[in-house]
Amino acid sequence: MRRPYPGAMSPAPAPTSVRVDAWVWAIRLYSTRSAATAACKAGHVKVNGATAKPAQTVKVGDLVRAYTPGGERIVAVTGLITKRTSAPLAQQNYDDRTPPPPPKEERVLEVQRERGAGRPTKRDRRLIERWRGREQSIRPFDAED
Repeated sequence: MRRPYPGAMSPAPAPTSVRVDAWVWAIRLYSTRSAATAACKAGHVKVNGATAKPAQTVKVGDLVRAYTPGGERIVAVTGLITKRTSAPLAQQNYDDRTPPPPPKEERVLEVQRERGAGRPTKRDRRLIERWRGREQSIRPFDAED
């Protein structure tokens, strides 16, 4: 009978801390590990309010704030993982505390031109932009509109 190698019978102990760059990548805040490391180096990841270097460790209960391409994310560490897993499994390891984005103001103002009037002139286009709230810089020659 073959004997197993030493330590094969006991499972690996659960980690007590994980590198912050590996953790934010594993819970899918960043798409690649190198992007997570670069974000840490650039100061876009904070652990408990302090800027985190890539090798800084996170523990259960820490609060991580990350500035991602999709916006700022605030998450609390509830579990430690080092490998990237499926999204439902990754969500079990953090509590998302990101506030909802403010509601966007929907200002739809339709400008109707008479049929057959052709393309708007420069003056008409500037008036339309003003009505829509996207006024450009006002020049003295626009004052007569």
